[in-house]
Order: sequence, then C-alpha cells, then structure tokens
Amino acid sequence: MNLQESALFKDVCGIINASRNRLAVYVNSEMCLTKWYVGKRIKEDVLYNQRAEYGKQIVKKLAARLTEIYGSGWSDRSLLHCIRAAYTFTEDEIVYAVRRQFSWTHIRSLMFIEDPLKRQFYMEMCRIEHWDTRTLDAKIESQLFERTAISRKPEDLIKQELSELKETNILNPDLVFRSSYFLDMLGLPNVFSEKDLESAIVSQMQDFICEMGTDFAFLGRQKRITVDAVDYYIDLLFYHRSLRRLVAIDLKLGKFKPEYEGQMRLYLRYLDKNDRKDGEESPIGLILCSEGNTEHIEYLMLDENSPIKVAQYYTQLPDKQLLAEKLQRAIAIAKEHIVEQKINKK
Repeated sequence: MNLQESALFKDVCGIINASRNRLAVYVNSEMCLTKWYVGKRIKEDVLYNQRAEYGKQIVKKLAARLTEIYGSGWSDRSLLHCIRAAYTFTEDEIVYAVRRQFSWTHIRSLMFIEDPLKRQFYMEMCRIEHWDTRTLDAKIESQLFERTAISRKPEDLIKQELSELKETNILNPDLVFRSSYFLDMLGLPNVFSEKDLESAIVSQMQDFICEMGTDFAFLGRQKRITVDAVDYYIDLLFYHRSLRRLVAIDLKLGKFKPEYEGQMRLYLRYLDKNDRKDGEESPIGLILCSEGNTEHIEYLMLDENSPIKVAQYYTQLPDKQLLAEKLQRAIAIAKEHIVEQKINKK
C-alpha cells in the first residue's frame, strides 16, 4: 500500500469512526429518554392513585406483552426502573443528563440516591470528572459526598454552590478536598513509617490520584525548600488543574497537631513566592493524618479562608456502617458550629 492509499484508508476510517461515535451518542440519548417517557406514562396513567398491589400486577402484565414484542429489555424489573426514574427526575433533569452523555446505567445509579442535593452533587462531579459507571458506583459506595466539606454546609448554601458549579464548571476547594481518604490500594502492612507511606503512594500513583480526584497532576516527592539556610522537604507536591493551584501534601502518623499547621504555612508561603506561576491561584496544603481528631479536622475544613486542609487517611477500608455514623456525627458537629457562628454574629 503506497502513501496515497494509506492516507485514503486513514481518512475513511476516521469518517466511519466519527459516524459510529455520533450514532452511539444518539442511540444512548434516545434509549435514556425512551425509558424515562415509558416510566412517566406508566406512573401518570396506570399507577396514579392506585393500590400498590394492583400497580404491580399491571406492570407485570405490561412487561410480559412488551417482552413478546421487544425482547428481555422490557422485563417488569426494567419497567420498575423506568418508573423510578420518572419519579426521581423531572423532564428538564433527564434531558440535562442525556445532553451530558450519561448512560442509562449512570441514571440508574443516581436515581437510588434519595437526597436531591446529594444526587445533584454526584451528577455534577460525574460530569466534571468524566466518571464511568463503575467509578460513579465506587464514589457513592465510599460516601464521597459525606466526606467533602460541602456536605457540612446549610442546604441553601449547598444548593447555591452546586448551581454555580453547573453554570461555570469551576470547582472550589470544598468540592475537591475531603475529611478522609481511603488508601487501601497501597497494600501497606499494619505497621509502617511515613517514608513507607510516601513510597507506596508514588508506586501506586494512578490509584492514589483516582481517590484524590482526576484533576490532580503529580509534580514530585520530597521537594526541598531552603529557608534561612535550613532545608525542609515537602512530602508530595501536586498541581490541581481546575483549581489552578499547587497542592502540597504532608503525610503524618497519628493525630493532627497544631504545629503541623505552622509547618504547612511555611511551605505554602515559600511556594507562593518561589514556585507560583502567572495565572495561578495561591497554593493550598493538605495534611493527611493516620488518626482523626474530628473537631480539629471539621474546623479547618470549614474555614474557607484557610489554605490548609486536614484529613484522615485509612490504609484499610473501614466498616461501612461505622464510617457512615462517624461522617454523620462530623456533619452534625460542623452544622452546629455554623449555627453558633451565626448566633455569635448577631
């Protein structure tokens, strides 16, 4: 095959692949909308004000007839998912999801989240970070929303920040940083040092970034900075593309101590003066501790003006129920703190 024939073959393949991609997007959109409209039709015209048992029988009979014509994709279970989607999403919301190329599997995962604000959080983060359905399910399972600072805020403020994210596509630190991180993928033993932890993170960087968030870019480890002829070393240095900020990460064994904050401020001031480039925001620091002291973490997470975040990391996945209880307690503490601040201002 000569060069001219190779170029022709490449161009034709490009045309076919582009057409296939457009067709796949179109088919996905139509399938999602079809299922929602089917659910809406059943919900409004068959199940409205009817007894639950009567409704189930109607759905079963309808599914049996549809399956005869259209195949197994219209089982009674599938119809129940369609109905749930119609109850969960408005027409505007389902059209928005389709335009963002969410698959029916995405929508099915989202519609089982009962809290509308939590569901909107996952929708926007899924859109911004381009999660596949497996990643979305993993984020929901790991209670990502409850681990972010935004969950600690009043509902009206959460609604406002999510609306801003939807309109501007700009993440803020409260959506990026969390109160705890799961580093079980590092495979660390029961006893390890800070150096062991750092080395494990570097060797498993792809998995670490997946837990941190897709916009993190790794810049280096043990970055040396010199102040008054004294050398200091930043454990890990990242850049967050959406925040347009350098992110310094300090790894600690045990609980957070106030002196860690002072050390991090020194790092951030140095980075701000010597490493920050034109167009970037000021650097931000994350102190990761192996044990959590809840109030310290909550107060530092909620201080929007602080460039320092503190979080606990787990090298083994915690019990899901215990984690849920801990996160709910943390959210309660944070919201009480906000109420106290409002009362004191008055």
